[in-house]
Amino acid sequence: MEFQQYQGLAGFRYALRQFVAASETISRAAGVTQQQYQALLVIKTREGDTLSIGAFAEQLLLTHHAAVQLVDRLAKAGLAERTRSAEDRRTVHLTLTERGESLLDELATRHLEEMLRHEPLLTRSLKRLKGVATTPD
Repeated sequence: MEFQQYQGLAGFRYALRQFVAASETISRAAGVTQQQYQALLVIKTREGDTLSIGAFAEQLLLTHHAAVQLVDRLAKAGLAERTRSAEDRRTVHLTLTERGESLLDELATRHLEEMLRHEPLLTRSLKRLKGVATTPD
């Protein structure tokens, strides 16, 4: 591996770590965990009108049981709600509450600002990696 690749990887990881640290601070200040913020994003960006617990768990790389517990915490906090499917009572659909939508808007705005703050280093690092990767040996 070439030195430039190491530099690209190191820069990219550094920018990601800075973003993750800032993201934790942003989420904590809003009274939610990182996982809860990610869950709100998953629910908001669901494909179609509904999101099942299974698809929710898959998006967050959680077991079904852990996903159910996370949904319980979101529902208890008034951020999301679940409804049983009229077609299949075993299927539960997830949606954001008005409070969840409002909180997600606030958090997403702050996260986007933070992401854009780190964009120069991410871009430089990716360009360095791409340039090295496309250079013939």
